[in-house]
Amino acid sequence: MSENSGAGILYIVATPIGNLGDLSPRAKDVLMSVDVIAAEDTRHTSRLLSHFGIKRPLLACHDYNERGRSEQIVQRLQDGESVALVSDAGTPLISDPGYHLVNAVREAGLKVVPVPGACAMVAALSVSGLPSDRFFFEGFLPAKGSGRRKRMAELVDFAHTWIVYESPHRIVDMLDDMAQELGVDRHVVLARELTKTFETVLSGTVVELQDILANDENQRRGEFVVLVRGAEKPELGSGDIPEEVLRTLSVLVEELPMKQASQIAAKLTGVKSKVLYKAGLAMKDA
Repeated sequence: MSENSGAGILYIVATPIGNLGDLSPRAKDVLMSVDVIAAEDTRHTSRLLSHFGIKRPLLACHDYNERGRSEQIVQRLQDGESVALVSDAGTPLISDPGYHLVNAVREAGLKVVPVPGACAMVAALSVSGLPSDRFFFEGFLPAKGSGRRKRMAELVDFAHTWIVYESPHRIVDMLDDMAQELGVDRHVVLARELTKTFETVLSGTVVELQDILANDENQRRGEFVVLVRGAEKPELGSGDIPEEVLRTLSVLVEELPMKQASQIAAKLTGVKSKVLYKAGLAMKDA
């Protein structure tokens, strides 16, 4: 559906997750210029706007009224008004309201413009020291222990870094569930109170982090981003190598020295070269 050039624009504006200095100049300009600001919590947003001397009308848009509010906002946009959507902190729609609104606005053929900025999940990943080339954001795990453990069991073999948000009153129980479902040696990072005065980033095995939190109640306070190292792929034994990989290796072994053959086969197949080297030796001895 083509966009209506005469209509207003919905801006998705990221706001600080703690340090107010992280509000971008562009975000400030947009918030000062729009006709209305749709906010997850108008009281929270009014304090942010007051800090920056921004005086714009506020409209509540949260989980409980978003569907109905979306119709009103679409109408305002069609009438030529511009609207900014903000959440309490960070980037809207990332475990915050906004999906139904953005979907409704786009379905109406109206323009949605991102104003990027702070996001707790991305900030935590950037300092975690965990692999970041591929990752999965889970959002919030189920609040109840049984549901939380069930979801962890589904993620136990996930090969890449995965990320969740957690509250202070559940963080200890969450680590206990991780010990049960993922094992006490799984590497985890707890990023707490990011960009705020008492920001900490703790890194270690599940059992090491359990010990830290058990002995320091301050480390159980604040909002958490929890990052989990992906599961290690079990190393193939020579008896586990797929038949097509062995055929590739056998051709290379006939033409090249064993070390070179196994290295080339590893690049072609993704199987570790030392595993292929052992398999090649077994071929020679057979």
